Amino acid sequence: MKKFAIYFIGLFLIPALSLTSCKKDAEEQNKYEILVDYLKTNAAFDLPAMHSTGWAVSATALNNALAEYYIIDLRSAADFAQGRIQGAVNSTMANVLNEAKNAGSKKIMLVCYSGQTAAFAVPALRLSGYPNTFFLKWGMSAWTSQRDVWTSKIGNVAIQPNIHANWTTPPAFVANKDWGKTPKVTSSSDDGATIMKERIAAVLAEGPKFVAPADVLANPQNYFINNYWTEANVAANGNGHIKGAYRINPITLTANEFKFLNPDQKIVTYCFTGQTSAAVTFYLRMLGYDAYGLQWGANALINSQMTSNKWPEGQQNFPLVP
Repeated sequence: MKKFAIYFIGLFLIPALSLTSCKKDAEEQNKYEILVDYLKTNAAFDLPAMHSTGWAVSATALNNALAEYYIIDLRSAADFAQGRIQGAVNSTMANVLNEAKNAGSKKIMLVCYSGQTAAFAVPALRLSGYPNTFFLKWGMSAWTSQRDVWTSKIGNVAIQPNIHANWTTPPAFVANKDWGKTPKVTSSSDDGATIMKERIAAVLAEGPKFVAPADVLANPQNYFINNYWTEANVAANGNGHIKGAYRINPITLTANEFKFLNPDQKIVTYCFTGQTSAAVTFYLRMLGYDAYGLQWGANALINSQMTSNKWPEGQQNFPLVP
């Protein structure tokens, strides 16, 4: 009788364990290619569309067209209560997609302290059915000097008082190495749209990811650094870069420049202001890369040498409402 009981239990237990194991194996399969294939079905889902021309709106342009936008302010509730742009509503990063549902036919304007957090969230909305999503360039720092967080962050640590040992010329070389590997994206689904939705929610829940300029400059060997400038941008702004940096721009799904990114390293993207690199960081993290933006961008490294996108740019003193 005892042997029969053991046999009976085994009869049901072994298939159950097998099914559980199969399910776990299915969930742990890399779904990166499924996600990428889905993103390729729509040009508006490719990385360049996340920071297309016109996506960064100046304080003056926003002030002149307030009625056109549904303004979502991503600052803390306490700071929002101390003064906001007329008509703005407060939201957390994790809840921003739910808040976007209230925009109706209006364009969506994302606002934060410096523009970097807002820029990070733009891809989440553009990929989720809100293509007319923009952000306030330089954040509330540009709206009014009363909320300026930028001035204390600009600097020239790469070039003054002396050229830093890890700031070098000629400009960063264009990557030409195919690393032959991809990040890992896990999901219980094999549907690309579902996987994308899951990844967007996960990255929003994590929130923005930045690294300090001084740390990257001091320890470039710890990162895969991408100078997200064109060759002309580099030449016009001192012709320098962080030692060992690559220059991969554009990065598209259609041409698969993603193969030049090493998924085994922490990927740090830097640009003029940290705003475009924030959007790139969101997209890379959605694809499974361990990606970060260099906070404050080149404005923290070579502000005095910059010829465009240089703080202070366009700072105004528009009103705040309680």
